[in-house]
Amino acid sequence: MVEHLPGNERWLSLGRAAKQLSIHPTTLRRWADNGDIPVMLTPGGHRRFAASDVAHFAHERRRRRRTRDIEQIWAERAVVQTRREIVVHRDDPWLSSFDNEARARSRLMGQQLIGLMMQYLSAEDDGRSIVQEARQIGRQYGHHALEAGMSLTEALQISIFFRDALVESALQLPANVRIRPEANVRLLRRINTLLNTVHLAVAEVYDAPHPD
Repeated sequence: MVEHLPGNERWLSLGRAAKQLSIHPTTLRRWADNGDIPVMLTPGGHRRFAASDVAHFAHERRRRRRTRDIEQIWAERAVVQTRREIVVHRDDPWLSSFDNEARARSRLMGQQLIGLMMQYLSAEDDGRSIVQEARQIGRQYGHHALEAGMSLTEALQISIFFRDALVESALQLPANVRIRPEANVRLLRRINTLLNTVHLAVAEVYDAPHPD
């Protein structure tokens, strides 16, 4: 049902608004009660939604879905880019010194970090808890590198190598997929924030006192 209440706005019933959003009315009722979408209550206690609010909400949902698609594309490209760079640099001293166990361990932490990055990129809030998890991964990597006898420079060289592959994948996105400039800027900023946290965590491990 479409109602014309006072003012120029068109007002939709719960059922009509839910149909426009392609969701169940119960879902829209919950979103409205949580404050996710503006709602007005009639004197009889019925929910009414401004048509402009519903249109804006639908647009934002589509935008977020596209953003999630972009995140998945980025993650897939980042993995390919990392593997490609490993092949190119496989004979470099800082990479060839890795034994099979160290490679497997680094691969696992890389996968964990990619997964964490996906969560961080899709987070609507500041993702503070996710950043803390990235710090733990950085500290874990720092301890492994320290135990392997690497210097801080060597440990960061490997970490930066991984970072460059992720950033390069993000920089190449606009040339391959349709992405709004602000979405790509957000992507790059979040990548930098999370990886800065990892680098600093590695340095913290090396700066901490260690028994002789």
